Amino acid sequence: MASDSHVERLMGKLVRAIEVSLEATQAARDAVAEILKRGAETGILFSRPRGGAPVSELELTERDRDFLRSLGIRPDRG
Repeated sequence: MASDSHVERLMGKLVRAIEVSLEATQAARDAVAEILKRGAETGILFSRPRGGAPVSELELTERDRDFLRSLGIRPDRG
């Protein structure tokens, strides 16, 4: 039984984490929409980690693309 309660606690933590993530994504999407509505441009700057080697060309991962799409940004625009 102790194992079941531990799993239930972990499932609860997972559900809360997912809910927070979805709320944050929606808040970011709303902020971008409001900025665009007011006539300003938006952009996201990707930088290298401190002490990291310079990057000649940025390669977005599928996770990066999914995140940008969740904000309503088309990452494949050239």
